[in-house]
Amino acid sequence: MNWDDVRIFLAVYRAGTLRGAADHLKIDQTTVGRRLTALEQQLGSTLFLRTRSGWVLTAGGQGIVATAEEIERLAVRFERRSAGEDGRIEGEVHVTTTDALAMDFVVPAIERAQQRYPGIRVNLTTTTRLLDLGRREADIAIRTLRPEQPDLIVRKLATWEVGLFATQTYLDAYGEPDRHSGFAGQRIALYREGITQHQSDRLAGELRHHGQVVAELDSSLMLTTFIRAGLALGELPAYLPQKYPELIRLWPERARAKPYEVWLVMHQDLAHTARVKAVMETLAETFSDLKL
Repeated sequence: MNWDDVRIFLAVYRAGTLRGAADHLKIDQTTVGRRLTALEQQLGSTLFLRTRSGWVLTAGGQGIVATAEEIERLAVRFERRSAGEDGRIEGEVHVTTTDALAMDFVVPAIERAQQRYPGIRVNLTTTTRLLDLGRREADIAIRTLRPEQPDLIVRKLATWEVGLFATQTYLDAYGEPDRHSGFAGQRIALYREGITQHQSDRLAGELRHHGQVVAELDSSLMLTTFIRAGLALGELPAYLPQKYPELIRLWPERARAKPYEVWLVMHQDLAHTARVKAVMETLAETFSDLKL
């Protein structure tokens, strides 16, 4: 069996459509359909049913998913082990992070890395989804949650308090919140449900049940932008006034119970790949430059 055919089978299974699989694999949709048909003919079994909701596995398709994923793991491991011996500081490094960390740290780190190592090309993905390093969806991840997988190298880059922030424009319009008032008369910006595990019914330890939630945002960058615009107050990492001086920390002696942590994550098989190591060290250096 051709490994490329297994990749196509898994891509259609995960995407649910030929177009989605083609976009993921960066090939045309016709090729996906043709290779999938060839695989079904080779196996003598129909692997998918085409329904209104997408391509759904048949019983035969379900029976080979685990085997296909095992082939994928072995192929990716082979690729990583081969890359791990590459001593050249050139080529592509895929980095994934959130949009806010990309703006404040990762893009400056990429600029620094490319000045030092002109042969490196960085492929940057900004998403709240945790890409699978085991499947080589990325080489380096900058995350705000510490992963637990045993085959990953994990390095803490930063820890900051999460405090309550607003701007002078906001304070001129709505005043500073009174303690123990439940944020009565205040406008609050929050993360949309499911974006973070740390959001609660409190802001900087204060119940917010009397405040008006005027926005629910789906990323750190959008939350920061909304608060910087003077449209609401909300919780943000304490490093941000160094980047955006218009942000004013309210009640500076109070913070969210859980701090804001940043972790650098990579697969152990890539630890000695020169280009990945160079980008990793530059990222760590860029974070260490910002001290509170």
